[in-house]
Amino acid sequence: MADAKNKPGIADWWDDVKAEFDKIVWPTQETIYRQTLATVIVSVITAFLIVVVDMLIQHGVDALVGL
Repeated sequence: MADAKNKPGIADWWDDVKAEFDKIVWPTQETIYRQTLATVIVSVITAFLIVVVDMLIQHGVDALVGL
């Protein structure tokens, strides 16, 4: 039969969770700002490219339909 002493409880689990959270290296505010800015810039460029490709395809289809 298992010993009650060896059985982990909620308190042990919570202590382990706190210990793992102490190991996390959180990003600085500057890092978050730079990564957010990079994400926004890449998103805008990607959206622009999608619009350009869509317009080219639209003109191509219109040209084919007009034949």
